[in-house]
Amino acid sequence: MNKIPMTVAGQIALDEELKRLKTIERPAVIAAISEAREHGDLSENAEYHAAKERQGWIEGRVQELEDKLARAQVIDITKMSGDTVKFGATVTVLDEDTEQESTYQIVGEDESDVKSGKISISSPIARSMINKEVGDVAEVNAPGGLKSYEIMSVSWG
Repeated sequence: MNKIPMTVAGQIALDEELKRLKTIERPAVIAAISEAREHGDLSENAEYHAAKERQGWIEGRVQELEDKLARAQVIDITKMSGDTVKFGATVTVLDEDTEQESTYQIVGEDESDVKSGKISISSPIARSMINKEVGDVAEVNAPGGLKSYEIMSVSWG
């Protein structure tokens, strides 16, 4: 059983989603199924079929979240320090081709959101930066060819 790395914030977000699904979404869909059953013939009852489909999605997502939380390796980045890029680090890089600086935080897969600067630990750019230090160059095989990023800073928390 593989551990799934995530930050404390990532664990909280998954916990909140799981709680919402169990306490709000699940009871609502059960009520919708019950109401749709009262409409009669289930074979041609679109409301019933839609509610059953929604129920299947909710139950699948609940199982997925419970599995991820059971396998979570929660890493408290507020207790981390150093100049080496590791999970949870916020890294500022300089694209050596465009001279453009970008800042990314390396997070778990479920937490990643490129628009807010959070990239997955399993992404090519994050994997290329792991164990590098300020001044090192991370090379990424991108679809457009090899990209080089100089690590400008590493921060935590």
